Amino acid sequence: MLKIVADDKIPFLKDSPLKELAEIAYLPGKEIDRKALLHADALITRTRTKCRKEILEGTKVQFIATATIGFDHIDAKWTAEHGIVWRNAPGCNSRSVGQYMTSLLLNLRTPLRGKTLGIVGVGHVGKEVLAAANALGMKILLNDPPRAEAEGKEAFTELDELLSASDIVTTHVPLEQGSKYPTFHMADSRFFAKMKKTAFYVNASRGEVCDNTALKYALKQGIIAGAALDVWESEPDLDRELLDLVRFATPHIAGYSTDGKANGTAMSVRSVAEFFHLPGLENWYPGNIPLPENTVLALHSGTFEDMLREAVNASYDITRDDVRLRASVETFEKQRGNYPLRREFPAFTVQNSIALPADVQTALRLLKFNLC
Repeated sequence: MLKIVADDKIPFLKDSPLKELAEIAYLPGKEIDRKALLHADALITRTRTKCRKEILEGTKVQFIATATIGFDHIDAKWTAEHGIVWRNAPGCNSRSVGQYMTSLLLNLRTPLRGKTLGIVGVGHVGKEVLAAANALGMKILLNDPPRAEAEGKEAFTELDELLSASDIVTTHVPLEQGSKYPTFHMADSRFFAKMKKTAFYVNASRGEVCDNTALKYALKQGIIAGAALDVWESEPDLDRELLDLVRFATPHIAGYSTDGKANGTAMSVRSVAEFFHLPGLENWYPGNIPLPENTVLALHSGTFEDMLREAVNASYDITRDDVRLRASVETFEKQRGNYPLRREFPAFTVQNSIALPADVQTALRLLKFNLC
């Protein structure tokens, strides 16, 4: 029988039909090593397992599925040279990061309409952030050199121009080193020096995209006004000084909605089935995804942003994750592994929406809330 090693924190996997077609060993990500993989045909993983020569050489592994958008934890060159195929889950949690960014922006509690959001990296996630910013009435600048090269520069802005013109800058790029478009330490001292002194920086991509030393200096010297980090260099070992300096600090959970996790698991199961020619799993998706206790919302009167904040925070409130992390930094990994139920906007219905101002109704629809 097919033998699979899987990260034990991948949700819904134990309930998938894959268990009838393979022998699956579930292990904590940090315990997945060469010994565990010696006789495995496949690995289903997350970012915490570094899929490199050290754990793969001499094993039977033919295929790796990672239930994540990112794949910098996989040594693509070594695996290709040794005939190991891998697949990631592009776009699986992009709406989740869009939800995270919407809550972050609204919880800055500053007027957003007419402010400029600079989005660096406009792939699956960047597009969701773009949609959210549109719903909030923001102006938007986009920077994505690979897309600009492939599609033409008309819709994109050069990075220096974006940095100098944006009120908020957010990075949603893959971690790349040694490529045509490297992103390692993209946000460095020069990057922050180009930004407005009143501007705010957000990193919800990969920790190493931001030079944490440069960010600390920029915040302490007032080169920029503030920052929020979901990802950190050397995580889970956080720089406590930087933690105290940022406005919002969360434990790499921007993409951790239950919907995003279900998407990632489904894509991983399907990719394993396709590679090993396992029947009946082409369209598999987890069933009975749980709902929070209350999915029907009644909004109180207030400003445009007050009402949107109330709706968005009912689905996801970034301040709760911020408080949890600051209260127990040493449990960074545990907070990720035991992350609470979080459903995306389409799981929620706003009642009596006909009584809401027209602009609020429009924004809620654009964010994919249900209205009744």
